[in-house]
Amino acid sequence: MHILMIGDIVGRPGRRAVKDNIAAIQREFSIDFTIANGENIAGGSGVTRETANELFGYGIDVLTGGNHIWDKKESFPFIAEEARIIRPANYPPGVPGAGYRIFSAGEHKVAVVNLLGRVFMPDVDCPFRRAEEIVAELSSATPLIIVDFHAEATSEKMAFGWFLDGKVTAVLGTHTHVQTADERILPGGTAYITDVGMTGPRDAVIGVKKETIITRYFTQLPKRFEVAGGPYQFDACIVTADPVTGKALAIQRIRNFEA
Repeated sequence: MHILMIGDIVGRPGRRAVKDNIAAIQREFSIDFTIANGENIAGGSGVTRETANELFGYGIDVLTGGNHIWDKKESFPFIAEEARIIRPANYPPGVPGAGYRIFSAGEHKVAVVNLLGRVFMPDVDCPFRRAEEIVAELSSATPLIIVDFHAEATSEKMAFGWFLDGKVTAVLGTHTHVQTADERILPGGTAYITDVGMTGPRDAVIGVKKETIITRYFTQLPKRFEVAGGPYQFDACIVTADPVTGKALAIQRIRNFEA
């Protein structure tokens, strides 16, 4: 079972990167199921029906979210009704949408879970306790469980990976937009990477115009963030798993650049 996870897609350049790269990668690596973090797909912040449907059309099966998932208020009804969008499961009860779902991938079922970290992030429910509850529920339905842990601190991500080792197929970090080189299979059979990276503008500061960020650091004055232009980067990873046991067999990073 080959599962592709695409790092945080940022704005139009990120969507273009998906369009240009996804089909070839899916063919080359015989991808069975594709997930992408999509909290920044609409203008660099939030999700819209149009941008989500564009990415589904390119071959993404599920979009996960994060702390920016609610930035486009008009998307609330869409997130509530669209089963292919997963928002963090540790938001309080009553929030639109679902934090985890089970999907079909050929003859197999894949569970996708989205959770938000708490270090330097919004005040949400404990991701560790919430994950424990969710995994207990999902494990009776499928051994293939992929967790997108959207968090800031590398220490929190690493602790989360160790906490879920042997309980899920993969813990894949998102949010920081910088791909890390620490991919590995943990002793219990869980694939782990601190951050999958970013799919969006390469000559930027995590997707935002570099001039804007530099000026903000110089002046400490608020500036409107705008998605940068120029060439893109495509960051992703592929998890190979045993569909019977749910154990990860391999994890491989991918990083493509636009010429």
